[in-house]
Amino acid sequence: MTDMPQRHMRSPRRMIPPRRGNGYGRGVLVRLIAATVLVLVATSVIAQDAWPSRPVRLFVFGAAGGPLDTIARAYGEKLRPKWGQPLLVDSKPGASGVIVADYVARQPADGYTILLTLPISHVNAPILNDKLPYDPVRDFEFVTQLGTGGPVFIALAAAPYATLQEFIAWAKTRPRVTYGSWGIGSGAHLFGETLKRTAGIPLEHVPYKNEAPMHIDIFGGQLDVGWANPGTARTHLAAGRIKILAISGVRRINVLPTVPTFADVGLHGFDLDSWVGIYAPRGTPKAIVARIAADFREAMKTPEINTRMLDMGFEPLGNTPEEFATNYARDYPRWVDVIRAAGVTAQ
Repeated sequence: MTDMPQRHMRSPRRMIPPRRGNGYGRGVLVRLIAATVLVLVATSVIAQDAWPSRPVRLFVFGAAGGPLDTIARAYGEKLRPKWGQPLLVDSKPGASGVIVADYVARQPADGYTILLTLPISHVNAPILNDKLPYDPVRDFEFVTQLGTGGPVFIALAAAPYATLQEFIAWAKTRPRVTYGSWGIGSGAHLFGETLKRTAGIPLEHVPYKNEAPMHIDIFGGQLDVGWANPGTARTHLAAGRIKILAISGVRRINVLPTVPTFADVGLHGFDLDSWVGIYAPRGTPKAIVARIAADFREAMKTPEINTRMLDMGFEPLGNTPEEFATNYARDYPRWVDVIRAAGVTAQ
């Protein structure tokens, strides 16, 4: 054996399987991660395709039976046949919308909990309070703005003035004139303070949880003037309880065509529209957010919803999540200017 030529000997190493060291382990790990990601993506897609598989909860800032509650329930009637699931409306007033917004922000981001609110919870409150329990942008997904509009300035029908100019002249003869709003930092509060400053009248703010108890106090003579959603104001106007002196925003509205804007009578600083917006908890899948926005927009096109929105004093909008986010970024600094000019602070 020792004389056998070396070229005929087979190297023992060639009979040993290749070593599967760290490089092999990393390859297996990469393949396992990739497979896991694919499974998670597939599961997510399936879940989104199946949405909604159970009732969707819509939390609303405001009182039960109020304007936003009424609008929310009207949408629920239209969406149920399309979704095959009910839209459960839960209205929560008070705290300038902070309580209900904070609650929704903490819910699972699965598309089954959404929020319907006004700018007060996502614009006014954050500007006035740097210690909110939520961030209006980082903790939410923008879904859609259902409509735009603004509150109207109202007084008792028997009040001794018929126009805004006459009210201002009357107020200047008084030591104190009370006005109500639906919360500190609300649009009604900001516009009330703007009127106090621009007209030079002794207005004193009285905040309420929502507009209903404020209107009761106006009817009873405990409050001089106040604000109202246009739809609510129309009802009280038709019943002969109030007179409408002016409307905030950039234009007159179809349901109250004879009511002037503040700009019409020479007062400025009231030309910001409010909006009715829908938000979802941050991290809600984009496909579900887009689906909710599209379905609300489709429902808005029906005569019943369109008429209901107009009757409530809102111009129907129904934009995309991206458009909502753009509008928010555009309007936020303008509200900062209004709040600073009005001298409103958190109380």
